[in-house]
Amino acid sequence: MTARRPIRALPALLTLGLLALAGCSDQPTPPAKPPVIEAAAPQPRPDRPRVDQAELRRTRAEKARAASSAAARAAETPASRTMRTYLVTVEQTLKSRGMLRTDGGIGIPLTPESLTEDFVQIALHDEYSRQGDALISRPVPAPLRRWAQPVRMRIEFGDSVPPVQRDRDRADITALAARLQSASGTPVSLSRGDGNFTILILSEDERRAIGPRLTALVPGIPSSDVDALVNLSAQNYCTVFAYSRGNASTYVHAVALIRSETPPLLRRSCFHEELSQGMGLANDSRQVRPSIFNDDEEFAYLTPHDELLLKILYDPRLRPGMTEAEARPIVLQIARELLGAAA
Repeated sequence: MTARRPIRALPALLTLGLLALAGCSDQPTPPAKPPVIEAAAPQPRPDRPRVDQAELRRTRAEKARAASSAAARAAETPASRTMRTYLVTVEQTLKSRGMLRTDGGIGIPLTPESLTEDFVQIALHDEYSRQGDALISRPVPAPLRRWAQPVRMRIEFGDSVPPVQRDRDRADITALAARLQSASGTPVSLSRGDGNFTILILSEDERRAIGPRLTALVPGIPSSDVDALVNLSAQNYCTVFAYSRGNASTYVHAVALIRSETPPLLRRSCFHEELSQGMGLANDSRQVRPSIFNDDEEFAYLTPHDELLLKILYDPRLRPGMTEAEARPIVLQIARELLGAAA
């Protein structure tokens, strides 16, 4: 589990006006001899502007989505409005400090040895440990864990999420799934049907009522995990839980929770970190950079360094359940190959 810590223009429409000319009502006296009237040469009729039907449909759809979003915002509860205001402030503050970078960490040196150490910290440690029914924020050594089956992501939106935002979220997650698949080499996709990696996008009030749905999604889910999600602290923008059966080290289900009030950049950052960590990169470390797996929020999106961590994690020379002592020499060899190929 990871916890994130604080910190349209519509196309122009052409309007056609009707110009009416008023005539004089006084009737002149007819002349003694009718004048010769020469017919004017016919003038070409100006082409009427053509209406782009596809553009018109897009405009109408945009207006409908904007109206839906405005209606959803008007129906926002006080708790959700307070959370939205808080998260917008968080995003603005981080950006003002030069955080949430989107450049991928260009110029930060990387060696096989440092990449190996980063992998050990992120993939072979857990960010949280259990003490009885409680989750304690304390990194502890963990075996290598990953998926052994295709990852089929599915989204459950709360009613508070308007259609336009749903469309954006689906597009962002679809693109990220393709990137995770490319980096890991394991099938990752967004499904509209059944899935094994559920992404919940919920408002404050919806999240607080999610307990029964969680127990249905993940039979046997620990009550402490349900409590952690239902009572998620305001300082945790998003989170993910991944589950194995018994003592196995292969995941069979994961649940990520994203606050629906999260603004655009921080929202996409949550997608990137939580869905990547749900692949098996479970820990965060302030020593690891350039990486999204670092709670100082320096980087908003998955970096090339993080894609290398995914490549290593799903390399067939490694196997689920490996300890650090077993995995480290193999990881170093893979890191040398990856960085040598990139040189």
